[in-house]
Amino acid sequence: MTDFGYDINQIDPTWFDTMRPSKLPSFHDEFGRNGRTFVGVRQTRNGIKGYLPTKYGELKTTFEFDLFGVGQEAGETIFHLRHAYGELGHFGAGQTWSPFMDPDIFPNSLEYMGPNGVVNFRNVQVRWMPLQGDTSLTVALERPGSTQDPGILENRIELENVRGRFQFPDVSGDVKTSHSWGYLRAAALYGNTRIDDLQDDRFNLDQTVNRWGVDLTSNIKTGGKNVIKLAYVFGEGVENYMNDAPVDIATAPNFGNPIKPIKAKPLPFHSLSAFWDIYWSDRWSTTLGYSQLAVANTPLQVPSAFKRGQYALTNLLWYPDENVMLGGEFQWGRRANFSDGFRVNDYKVQFSFKFSYDAKIAR
Repeated sequence: MTDFGYDINQIDPTWFDTMRPSKLPSFHDEFGRNGRTFVGVRQTRNGIKGYLPTKYGELKTTFEFDLFGVGQEAGETIFHLRHAYGELGHFGAGQTWSPFMDPDIFPNSLEYMGPNGVVNFRNVQVRWMPLQGDTSLTVALERPGSTQDPGILENRIELENVRGRFQFPDVSGDVKTSHSWGYLRAAALYGNTRIDDLQDDRFNLDQTVNRWGVDLTSNIKTGGKNVIKLAYVFGEGVENYMNDAPVDIATAPNFGNPIKPIKAKPLPFHSLSAFWDIYWSDRWSTTLGYSQLAVANTPLQVPSAFKRGQYALTNLLWYPDENVMLGGEFQWGRRANFSDGFRVNDYKVQFSFKFSYDAKIAR
């Protein structure tokens, strides 16, 4: 897949070919002047799926990667593992979509990240799937994680030896019911983060922070291949599971407690997403929709901290052959800061070309 586009305004250069509201500038011209061309092949994806009969049933395995650098390799065209997962009967293990996430909620768009207001996390996990079929149920233990924001207290000596720790895995699960008109799905997540105060002083900042979230999604068929995709997510301290969100935990005042004058607070948030995939024919399609995510900040976060992000797009895609797709897309993103009044819009035009291939090997 090849992407070619133009960013009318600006975004963090390490995310040049995406529309991430949290990566838009937090002050005027943070990333230089407006207007940049971007080109890349980072969405190119490859993978292997295996189906092997055993005396316990069919063993299904998936190994998949793309070239989209993230984390310390953000902005690079580099190997990026997506799935390394296997399942046998009612059990599965490896890295794949979290049960807290609904992968069928993503619109048929060109932009890599997708709507900011949906859950999007491939996590290492062990899962149990006691129900499979039109009604399905999954429960999993997942690799835990969270990020902390010390805010305006970042350089305080009292916080120098305060560390986060994960004693237990995150617990997630989902239930889904499918019907002729589409489906309904509900998912939930719970985890906790231990805050350890290793500093030998008069304060004791030890704390257990509970993190949780609920993800409600649906696909509604509107004739042919046309589908409306809806999502509503809310929770506290599980922003790292979201497609585009800031930190999970921030410092907050703890009035009236001289031993623990501040505390770690899981940041409440809520988000929504609504997109419509429209297929005009076997050769042409359009997607349009809107998404947003809002965070309830604490008084100790910096004024330029992320508070709210909005995302929207529309496109026109052409399929001259079942293995070829090309088209254009217009994208909009908006960021609002916590308390300094700064807001910024970004607009992008993207053209993409995708060529698909597959081969089957049987023994």
